[in-house]
Amino acid sequence: MTETPLIGDLGTPSDGAPLDGARIGVVTFPGTLDDRDAARAVRLGGGTAVPLWHADDTLSDVDAVVIPGGFSYGDYLRAGAISRFAPLMSRITEAAAATAGAPLPVLGICNGFQILTEAHLLPGSMIKNDHLKFRCADQVLRVENTSTAWTSQFTADELITVPLKNQDGQYVADEDTLARLEGEGLVAFRYVGSNPNGSRHDIAGVTNARGNVVGLMPHPEHAVEAGYGSDDATGMRNGTDGLTVFTSIVSSLADSPSEGGAL
Repeated sequence: MTETPLIGDLGTPSDGAPLDGARIGVVTFPGTLDDRDAARAVRLGGGTAVPLWHADDTLSDVDAVVIPGGFSYGDYLRAGAISRFAPLMSRITEAAAATAGAPLPVLGICNGFQILTEAHLLPGSMIKNDHLKFRCADQVLRVENTSTAWTSQFTADELITVPLKNQDGQYVADEDTLARLEGEGLVAFRYVGSNPNGSRHDIAGVTNARGNVVGLMPHPEHAVEAGYGSDDATGMRNGTDGLTVFTSIVSSLADSPSEGGAL
């Protein structure tokens, strides 16, 4: 009987274990606090979690990257502003924006979303919640774009529930950018039922035009196994809606084996 990896174990599963699969890097910055949860979600989704350090100058041959939540560099200056200049972010930006070959799939969650906007891999910006308070609650989202590498296994307009926790979660952009996001179908997730932070157009997550880079404010990695997720109809903390984000990327990589690569 194979022992299930412990929560917080960033180690790579042994060869032949059921969680072997695509190599998905999980980035840690000073102040990151959801990296181990993201690694757990990667493994439950069928991938192999590869720890990446912000000062690294190589992506260690990963096929995709997750930039988890937290308070990188203490959110000094502005959330994600300092992390943008980390050596590893230069490699991620280069690989995600590559025009030759398949671009690197990148997911930014919460602080990771903030970093992606600061790095100009995604449009818009994140500012303080309109109520100026930290918010932590289960949040209903509508999946509005199922053509990205990270949402391909959802159904169109599917409603999911995942935890949300932020104080700089208000997504803002100028009217031209918002019109382009709506017109080109680049809104990936939208808040339903309530807008927890004042985000324009109830936007909870966006994608770039190529669909390889996705950022979202709520935390799918906190809803990947029963007993530790969001509340759902079957009971308290039983929700696993977030797992589909991670099975989607593994499936997308399987369908496009040339993605990622040696970087």
